[in-house]
Amino acid sequence: MKSIKPAIMALLMVLALAYGTVVHAGDDSDDQRVFVTVTSGEAQTRGMALVLANQMAGQGAEVRVLLCGPGGELALADHQPPKLKPRDVTPVQLLSGLIDQGATVEVCAIFLPNTGYEESDLADGIGVARPDDVAEWMLQPGVRWFSH
Repeated sequence: MKSIKPAIMALLMVLALAYGTVVHAGDDSDDQRVFVTVTSGEAQTRGMALVLANQMAGQGAEVRVLLCGPGGELALADHQPPKLKPRDVTPVQLLSGLIDQGATVEVCAIFLPNTGYEESDLADGIGVARPDDVAEWMLQPGVRWFSH
């Protein structure tokens, strides 16, 4: 029961941040940028983060995703997470759709060296983040962040 509360709180935070992004996306700014970190190993948390990221990309936002810790598993070419209802899609399929919309998707710089995986184990379209590049991007005015 205790593990459900953090998941619910995380979902509420995601929805609150996403609502603010959607409202803000309707202004005159063509410069909507969203930085999403996925660190959770829980399929529903990963899935909801990626559903919202896809929605933001579909509404014109430039989306950059950083996968780290258990979230980094989504980057592996052979990772097979469960399908999520109601659309029966996996977080990997949602991530692939995000890449197809032009999102930048990377594993954090410490994921590969600390898991034993290599860059060749990553799925197509997923790179390895450079901390200096990510930090520069995050510091740009108007970049919104949310983390799962």
